[in-house]
Amino acid sequence: MPAKANAVWQGDLKGGSGKFAAGGGGVEGAYSFTSRFEDGGGPGATPEELLGAAHAACFSMALSNMLALAGSTPESVRTDAVVTMGRTDDGPTITKVTLTTVGRVPGNDQAAFAEAAEQTRATCTVSRALAAIPEVTIEATLEG
Repeated sequence: MPAKANAVWQGDLKGGSGKFAAGGGGVEGAYSFTSRFEDGGGPGATPEELLGAAHAACFSMALSNMLALAGSTPESVRTDAVVTMGRTDDGPTITKVTLTTVGRVPGNDQAAFAEAAEQTRATCTVSRALAAIPEVTIEATLEG
């Protein structure tokens, strides 16, 4: 099933603005040069934040599935993503993604949870799509 999203940008790079939508309009927002490239840059999301949200959502879902298939159905898996952009010779580039995941998984231990998280990092659909990012790290903590 294809996933659909759209975005429109109006104006030049620094003075313009854009809007995006996904999920049949269930997820909508605005973005601008300021929100994307300046620290504390004002209202609006950025493509990098949307990428982080997609990665965190996919990772949480895939890790939950991996744990359940191994016999430990999670009560919850929460993943935060930090997407870091830096400058390279090619211009602004996503240089790092840090995933921090916390699971509440009865009957599981920290070592098994961390191992499942590492396996998921290598197999989650969005992780595979982001394979060109030089550094993707995971911090996995079992709660409770």
